[in-house]
Parts: sequence; C-alpha cells; structure tokens
Amino acid sequence: MCVAIPGKIVAVAGAIGKVDFNGNLVDVNLNMVKAGVGDYVLVHAGVALQVLAKDEAEEMLDLFRQLEEVVNN
Repeated sequence: MCVAIPGKIVAVAGAIGKVDFNGNLVDVNLNMVKAGVGDYVLVHAGVALQVLAKDEAEEMLDLFRQLEEVVNN
C-alpha cells in the first residue's frame, strides 16, 4: 500500500520544490503540477501529484496525526 502525504512548498528552484512535511524539508519534483511557494501539494515517491486547498491539506494532516496517536497507544 502506498500513501501520498500533503506538504507545504517553502521554496522553488526550477522544477524542484522544497516541501515542508511537519518540519522535515524534502526536495520534490513539481513537473506534474502548477504550484508555488505557499501552496500545499500531495506528494508520493518524491513527486507532487496534486495541489491541495489549505483546509483540505490541514484536514488530511490532522487525520494522519490521529492515526499516529492510535497506532502509538
């Protein structure tokens, strides 16, 4: 099973975006989306697949946090 994770773009250099995943900055390929600094993107295997609205990204991140709490308890 594969999971795509939302993150926020904090910098862009060409087709590579620096994306913040809960404080972890990761280089992500942006070739499949039209996105810029401040946008939230859904990322799988180092590639941004979709631009997300801020509220949608935050909702997904909250669900991941809840899941982590359940798994760790």
